[in-house]
Amino acid sequence: MSELSFEQMLEDSVKTIRNGEIVEGTVIDVKEDEIILNIGYKADGIITKSEYSNDQNLVLADCVHPGDTMEAKVLKVNDGEGQVLLTYKRLAAEKGNKRLEEAFENQEVLKAPVKQVLDGGLSVVVEEARVFIPASLVSDVYEKDLSKYANQEIEFVITEFNPRRRRIIGNRKQLLVAEKEAKQKELMERIHAGDTVEGVVKNITDFGVFIDLGGADGLLHISEMSWGRVDNPRNLFKVGDNVKVLIKEINGDKIALSLKFPEENPWLTAAEKFAAGNVVTGKVARMTDFGAFVELAPGVDALLHVSQISREHVEKPADVLSIGQEIEAKVVDFNGEEKKISLSMKALEPAKEEAAPEQEEAADEE
Repeated sequence: MSELSFEQMLEDSVKTIRNGEIVEGTVIDVKEDEIILNIGYKADGIITKSEYSNDQNLVLADCVHPGDTMEAKVLKVNDGEGQVLLTYKRLAAEKGNKRLEEAFENQEVLKAPVKQVLDGGLSVVVEEARVFIPASLVSDVYEKDLSKYANQEIEFVITEFNPRRRRIIGNRKQLLVAEKEAKQKELMERIHAGDTVEGVVKNITDFGVFIDLGGADGLLHISEMSWGRVDNPRNLFKVGDNVKVLIKEINGDKIALSLKFPEENPWLTAAEKFAAGNVVTGKVARMTDFGAFVELAPGVDALLHVSQISREHVEKPADVLSIGQEIEAKVVDFNGEEKKISLSMKALEPAKEEAAPEQEEAADEE
């Protein structure tokens, strides 16, 4: 048997590597655009910046230091210059995909930072593996502008996993819907009609205000905003206002709210304030052909019949009265059960003096 040369023995003592193999090495040097590793092979391993990470803004020297131990995957045993071309990011992505596959199978909740805000959704990275969250699955409400999510860490689940087609879909909406349902269930078990609760104004419409009660929204209808009349909810509320409201009724998942607290009902003291014979002041609130309705207090209206406006003949109230006009009148009837009050301005006018008999006779003789 012939003796092996020193060069042959040295070559045989060095391990062999193949494309696709995972190797471990020690960082020898970190340059601006590449990392050099000793991988126990006859040639050093090179990881270019683009094969370290997709983030080309990072500084390699901030991430890797001489003496660090790293695992990498062999791309080319000979890159043409006698060095071994390695990739770190692809190996990390493979590990990340494995991590995502496990999360997909177990429906695990993941948390990761948003790397990119795209036209159609968000791109997040889990251990160098990319996950796409479509705009329709970012939130449980429509959001036109997703820029607020940039660099924000968000939670999501994987609802579709197909790495071969590069289709790994995340879903944040599912978590938000589940959280909202849990909060709604807890709220509905806790509240009852007649309770007083606090909430935040979420939306304002012409017919009412939607108030977030911390798990479900309740509707405060315009007719329940005051014991008096409200022309426009926007004159009383703005989005974000904290309000204390009364739960008037719960019907399934619908919650009706009110600001007409029973203890503040103006009719509780109306019998004393507006008893028959009392002289009161009020503002003309609305008019019809048969009379005018006068607001004596918020929630307490009285009827001033056209025949009671003046001792002079009045064809219709609008001929002598105007909306918002303040008037003085006498209460001629009070019915607390039916919440009806009748007024008379005529009763406060002095009666016309009748002519004396002597004056009438003198007038006749003339």
